[in-house]
Amino acid sequence: MELSTAQQVLVIFLSVALGIFLILAIVIAAMVIKLIATIRAIAGKAEHLVESVESVGNIFKKAAGPFSIFRFLHGIVDTVQSKSKK
Repeated sequence: MELSTAQQVLVIFLSVALGIFLILAIVIAAMVIKLIATIRAIAGKAEHLVESVESVGNIFKKAAGPFSIFRFLHGIVDTVQSKSKK
């Protein structure tokens, strides 16, 4: 069975188109894999940042109690000193 010229041209055209689409699919798949890896790295850094901010918040929460007591005592000392000067 022989192919006519039109059929041969059509087979060549479709083969070239299939090859181009295959190469594009491979390139796009590689780019998507790279993008996913970058997103995972960014997510890991963001998670680390959130943990750091959370630990700083806990430090401030723990320090807020003693600091408020210090302010209270400082107010009392200032009041006593101002009354003793009069």
